[in-house]
Amino acid sequence: MEGTDEARSTQGTRDTHWAPGEHILWRYRDHAPGLDGQVHICRPVTVVQDTGDLLAVWMAPGTECVKPVLADGSPVSREPLATRYTARRTTARSMWSGEGVLKLAKPGDPWSVWLFWGPGWEFRNWYVNLESPRTRWDGGMDSEDHFLDIAVYPDRSWQWLDEDEFAQAQRSGLMSPQDADRVRAAGLEAARLIGAWGAPFSSGWQDWRPDPSWKVPVLPEDWDRTPAYMTS
Repeated sequence: MEGTDEARSTQGTRDTHWAPGEHILWRYRDHAPGLDGQVHICRPVTVVQDTGDLLAVWMAPGTECVKPVLADGSPVSREPLATRYTARRTTARSMWSGEGVLKLAKPGDPWSVWLFWGPGWEFRNWYVNLESPRTRWDGGMDSEDHFLDIAVYPDRSWQWLDEDEFAQAQRSGLMSPQDADRVRAAGLEAARLIGAWGAPFSSGWQDWRPDPSWKVPVLPEDWDRTPAYMTS
């Protein structure tokens, strides 16, 4: 991580924020049997803005990340849906392909909003990733993905994504009916925000551009380290 030792010791507490240009980790913990609670997605990102109202981070093209893979190293998407969440898994380092992604998250929201561009900064869409409200620690943010997502387009239309995976996660026991109801309710809340065209959709983030002097963050060897909030 970048920054002074003093900054490292205080980042992630309730009263502190990361400065623009700092590097942190955006991580997700696994639901799968035998891996519950282990980090299986880790993405080094650069802080764009960190206030009491919003954390914005940039994942640059060419960033080395960690992603889940099947035990033989093949992509999880190759596993049939019926066994996708029960098949043995591990993690692998992988370079982020394609364009960069801007991620926006408000404290306490059960989702984050991602912005995607094509070549030449052609804006494509927003993506509402339904997830647990993020837990802040000294090295970044941790969450759990909730399978169900929403795509939002420049004409303000939207659609559910990954409903098949959301249903299979429930059949596989990764999510109780009560938890699934809460996730669906969160999605409907996000849909109401989209319908009202509230922030961040109305905030002009699609016109944002990264500082050209920023370097691509490096994936640390201890990307899966246990933060203090899990041991206290």
